Amino acid sequence: MPIGSTEATVTALCTAAGTAGNGFIAGQIRRIVDPFPFELSVTNITASYGGTDKENDENYRERIHIAPESFSVAGPKGAYYFYARSAHNDITDVAIVGPPDIEPGYVKIYPLMTGGNLPSDEILATVLETCNADDIRPLTDCVSVHAPETVSYSLNVTYYIDRAKATQSAELQTAIEASVHEWVTWQRSKLGRDINPSELNHRMIEAGAKRTEITSPAFTMLKAWELAVSESTAITFGGLEDG
Repeated sequence: MPIGSTEATVTALCTAAGTAGNGFIAGQIRRIVDPFPFELSVTNITASYGGTDKENDENYRERIHIAPESFSVAGPKGAYYFYARSAHNDITDVAIVGPPDIEPGYVKIYPLMTGGNLPSDEILATVLETCNADDIRPLTDCVSVHAPETVSYSLNVTYYIDRAKATQSAELQTAIEASVHEWVTWQRSKLGRDINPSELNHRMIEAGAKRTEITSPAFTMLKAWELAVSESTAITFGGLEDG
């Protein structure tokens, strides 16, 4: 910090483990716990983020499975995937992009968070710090970390129920519409997952629909670093049908 400066920006860590320190908006953290000999004020300039609870079993099991990838010193995709996944407990998927998709010598990393959420700037910095370390990154690789690119779609579907199940109609409508929302979550829970209305139709039929009419979206292939995100959802009960 230059002589004469009266302010500085630093990174602060919460002393309590877990998610207790998350979600404080800019300007909300202002109290200094330890006394200083000079008059001093502090405030957070971004929302607090990054605290996480104990890693869940599914994530831990996946990291154990891919751990041998980290043994290589040649910089394979699997090693970058392992280290990026290990950078934060809330990272659930990672896309590693290198040649031939981009020019030789460059590696792009795209992490995805729990619930299909996009990573914050802090998470991106954490992943870069982990994967760009001298004892992990091959000397000739230029590593960068980015938020996944989103591909938006509109969901418009009408479904029908067999008249023979009229007495169960209310329960079936609840189950069918729940299956639609589960599909929306499934679509954005993994990078590069194609927008697949056939999977939606399957889930709705399994939940009790007689048939469906999916106006949109159409099947769309995604690149490894892209994420399907619904911008609107319209679900219509078309009524009861015979046969």
